[in-house]
Amino acid sequence: MMQMFFYFSDKVVLLFDFWKTHTPAGMVFSVLVIMLLAVLYEFIKAGKAKVLQYTMPPSIASSISQETLREPERASINTGLEQLSSSPKNWFSWHVVQTLLHVVQVVLGYLVMLAVMSYNTWIFLGVIAGSAIGYYIAYPLISPR
Repeated sequence: MMQMFFYFSDKVVLLFDFWKTHTPAGMVFSVLVIMLLAVLYEFIKAGKAKVLQYTMPPSIASSISQETLREPERASINTGLEQLSSSPKNWFSWHVVQTLLHVVQVVLGYLVMLAVMSYNTWIFLGVIAGSAIGYYIAYPLISPR
């Protein structure tokens, strides 16, 4: 029977029937895998934001670039927008990329959520640590400053 409260243990079944841990080493490995999934989730979220910067309408992008972006970033976004606005095929390609990133983000988000729903405290702490590490590393990639 599944626990309905947080507990500390090295025995847990995660996501799939074949992912069972019975030893402390197995739990450490499982926590590391879950941490990596949470870090990957944050990077995909940052990647979606970066793709969105390239697909913004020129009026929004120019106001953002004038106020907050450094010169190299402004030039790359303006170049991307010029190429994007010149061809509907480019817009469609960017939209496909955004859609695929969104699907991967949703799948990873639900996998991480289901891992937390095992109510194992070690797994929960791994998700929190992975999210914090991923955000800390990925945020500068989307920050305009």
